[in-house]
Amino acid sequence: MTIPYKSTFKNDIIEWARDHRCHHKWTDTHADPHNTNRGFFFSHMGWLLVKKHPQVRIQGKKLDLSDLFADPVLVFQRKYYIPMVLLFCFLLPTVIPVYFWKESPLIAFYTAALFRYCFLLHSTWFINSAAHMFGYKPYDSRISPVESVWTSVTAVGEGGHNFHHTFPQDYRASEYSMKLNWTCLFIDAFAAIGWVYDRKFVSEEYVQRQCDKHGDPEKRHKWSTFS
Repeated sequence: MTIPYKSTFKNDIIEWARDHRCHHKWTDTHADPHNTNRGFFFSHMGWLLVKKHPQVRIQGKKLDLSDLFADPVLVFQRKYYIPMVLLFCFLLPTVIPVYFWKESPLIAFYTAALFRYCFLLHSTWFINSAAHMFGYKPYDSRISPVESVWTSVTAVGEGGHNFHHTFPQDYRASEYSMKLNWTCLFIDAFAAIGWVYDRKFVSEEYVQRQCDKHGDPEKRHKWSTFS
C-alpha cells in the first residue's frame, strides 16, 4: 500500500493522516486544513500553496498520532520520502513503458509520469472541494460534505462524502455498489486473503435512522441502478 501511495506524490502518510484527522474533527473551521468556507480554489488546491492556518497547527498538535509512529513501515516511508517519491512517481512510470514496449522516453515521462500524476492529484482534490459543495445530502443535511457520483468515478469510490463524514468509522466510505466503489472492492479483496481485518461498518438500521432524523431518505438510494 505504501508503494502505490508514493506513486501519487502526496504528503508522507503520517502527515496525510494527521491532516485527514484534523479535517474530520474540525470540518469547515480554521482547524480544517482545506476549509471549504475559504472557497473552492482554497479547498481544492490553494491550501497547499500557502502556510497552514495557525489553528491547524495548534489543533493538529493535540491529536494522538502514536499509532502512526508505532508503525515501522510508516516511519520508514517518512524517513525516505523524497527518494521513494522520485522512484515510484516519476522514474518507474517513465522507465517501464520505455523498457517493455519501447515508448519514447519523453512521451513516457509526460504521460505515464506527469499526466498521470496531475490527474490523480485533481481527482483527489475534487473530494476536498466539489464533494463538499455540489451534490446531495441523504445522510446529514447539516454538514457540507455531499454525495458526488462523478467524483466517486474519478476517485474510485471516494465521492460518497456525505456518508463518509456522517459515518467515518465505516470502512466502505459510501453505500455505492462495487461499480462505483472500487476502493471498497480493493479492501475486501485483501480481506479475503487475510491482509485486511477488523473492518467496521454501521448497520442498516442505524443508517436509516440517521437519514430519517437528519438527512433526506428519499435520496439515499438515488444511484441504486448502478447496483
